[in-house]
Amino acid sequence: MADEHALQWPPPGSQLHDKASASQEDALTLINCCIAGDDAAFTRLYEQYAAVIYRLAFSLLRNQEDAEEVLQDSFEYAFRKLRRYDPRKSAFKSWLFQIAISRCRNKRRRRRPVLVPLTDVTADEGAVGKLDAPDEILERSLQHQAIWDAVGQLSPKLREAAVLRYYEGFSYREIGRILGVPAKTAQSRMRLAQKALRDQLSEIIG
Repeated sequence: MADEHALQWPPPGSQLHDKASASQEDALTLINCCIAGDDAAFTRLYEQYAAVIYRLAFSLLRNQEDAEEVLQDSFEYAFRKLRRYDPRKSAFKSWLFQIAISRCRNKRRRRRPVLVPLTDVTADEGAVGKLDAPDEILERSLQHQAIWDAVGQLSPKLREAAVLRYYEGFSYREIGRILGVPAKTAQSRMRLAQKALRDQLSEIIG
């Protein structure tokens, strides 16, 4: 399934790892090395953030080719504009997400928008239940598919906010910076997304 592909990226045996949890200080060190002309630093910076940027793009576009193209385009642009990055305004990860989402929006004009693999939008935000029995696992799988279908009905703006909040765990302030809107607007979009999802999934919730 498409969501399984996203979770399994990067492919087994790849040199890429999900290191996006690396500190901002680590990122700044690598950025300075890149600006100084250290080619190895470019590679290390890419390896730290490629997996999470790919998964963001795949969640929004749900197309492997488009996600890979967004990944490459985002880093190509970021590397060309490293000198313009201002760490006083945002974390490097947030800056990368802003670049990637901009490119996803361009792609989305030509393709049907996304279904996002959310863990549990029917419960309170951040609450995730653990289901181990086979029948519960099957039920959970069916619920996830229903959630994907419901998220597919959200408007692009609400979908972006939902992905960044549920899938990446960004704060409203960070979401606002990435999407170019005030934090209160980001929070408002999440409330609308949450309400829309609850309405669509009322039978499951019940």
